[in-house]
Amino acid sequence: MGAGAMSLAAFTGPPVQRPKTKQTVAVTEPLAENDTVRKPAVILKASDEFKQALIEEEGVRYTVYRDVAGYPTVGVGHLVRPADNLRVGDRVSEQRVLDFLEEDLKTAERGVRILVGDLPLYQHEFDALLDLVYNVGLGNVSERESPRLNAAIADRDYEAIAAELDYTHAAGKVARGLEYRSERRAQIFMDASYDDPRETGATRVTT
Repeated sequence: MGAGAMSLAAFTGPPVQRPKTKQTVAVTEPLAENDTVRKPAVILKASDEFKQALIEEEGVRYTVYRDVAGYPTVGVGHLVRPADNLRVGDRVSEQRVLDFLEEDLKTAERGVRILVGDLPLYQHEFDALLDLVYNVGLGNVSERESPRLNAAIADRDYEAIAAELDYTHAAGKVARGLEYRSERRAQIFMDASYDDPRETGATRVTT
């Protein structure tokens, strides 16, 4: 089911409490019932758990604002483009937020498939890489910009991939929120744990 086929309320309620996994679990072992075997990225899509985690991280904004890097943004971290015909201060409907989210998820999913090629992934590994691409863009995980990540993928070294999910800078400065997000991304990849390391237990919904 696409993001545009449901209300944001499906994801912005209180996060589901999930049992925490131990950090010592090897990344090569299945960690959840639906992760019993790695699959080609081409058949994987964002899980509902990831969508909730994404909304918790990005928040939901109905008014166009400037993000930490200064870019006009709205909805669930959607970077405003000229074709959107929006300016800072403009308001959008929930339906448009959902449309942006569905479009951006599809773009990020394609980006992960380009990034990993034929490397098979568990659902939670795909979700972690999806968060990375959604957050920083495909260009920033290219071989030129992220050579170690691409080398780890080429070597099919899942532990090395997990070590390269740390992206913490915005506009040339370390952003505390990105540090938390990187930590969460790593625990999704390694342990299939979608819990917020901040443990706030609430989604940021801002007007």
